[in-house]
Amino acid sequence: MPTFIEIDRTVTLADQLKDEAAAGPVVLVNTFVVPPEEAERLLAAWSADAAIMKRQPGFISTQLHRGIAGSGAFLNYAVWESVAHFRSAFANPEFRASLSAYPEDATVSPHLFRPIAVPGICVA
Repeated sequence: MPTFIEIDRTVTLADQLKDEAAAGPVVLVNTFVVPPEEAERLLAAWSADAAIMKRQPGFISTQLHRGIAGSGAFLNYAVWESVAHFRSAFANPEFRASLSAYPEDATVSPHLFRPIAVPGICVA
């Protein structure tokens, strides 16, 4: 089982899963860090998880990235229709059981985001 580390200690993933204030899509950003020699095991575990999540209602897309130069850091970017959809998928017993396939020395840091508009730079 990987170790979960919060990206934002003041607003945890558990806090975010309770958010019903705003409707619309959310983006899950999840970082994974493993020793480089565990990268293949992480990839296998993530692939199995992604296959589970892809079957869940509300799943839109995902993309995994790996740090360059032999890095053991990975970043997953996934889009969900809503917090409620992600919450349901995250609580899925099949997904929860699959976490045991990750390397024990892996750290994971999931956090939910919504796009924001910055005038002259980007739109929401």
